[in-house]
Amino acid sequence: MAVLAARGVEQVELVQPREAVEAAGAVTDLLSVSDGEIQAVNNDIEPADAFTVDMLVKDASIDQYDALLIPGGAVNPDTLRADADALEFVRAFVESERPVGVICHGPWLLVEADVVRGRTLTSFPSVRTDLRNAGATVVDKEVVIDDGLVTSRSPADLPAFCDALVEQFAAGREQRQG
Repeated sequence: MAVLAARGVEQVELVQPREAVEAAGAVTDLLSVSDGEIQAVNNDIEPADAFTVDMLVKDASIDQYDALLIPGGAVNPDTLRADADALEFVRAFVESERPVGVICHGPWLLVEADVVRGRTLTSFPSVRTDLRNAGATVVDKEVVIDDGLVTSRSPADLPAFCDALVEQFAAGREQRQG
């Protein structure tokens, strides 16, 4: 599974879903727009841990991965949506119909990649107008699954989000292998 994140990623939204899919047997790679380490945050502003980048997104191929996780934090998706390689990776991943999990502010990246039109999603409240303006139907639920696209609102929803990721990611992998 690919995890796409940049500086300013909300630590709990990176760590908990990654641990959940790894506990279910997945191997994960942290992709980013710059190499070295990315600085995570708590509550969008408090410095947290740094995480080592496994590969630059510009060097990654969607064919290497069964699923994609895009954690939130306000700065993380804002940084990623300004990068053409990150946008192309996300666009190609969604178009490939492989499972994609996105939480909190992460849907900003989906909006910029122009892949939400006609889809039903949820997100952090401040992102919802952007989703509607980009053609999505927005609902206020802890988890929404729309044809392999798993979205969630905030860290408070992580237990349900992690369960849905594990289920959707396993189903997507079985479908591609079967």
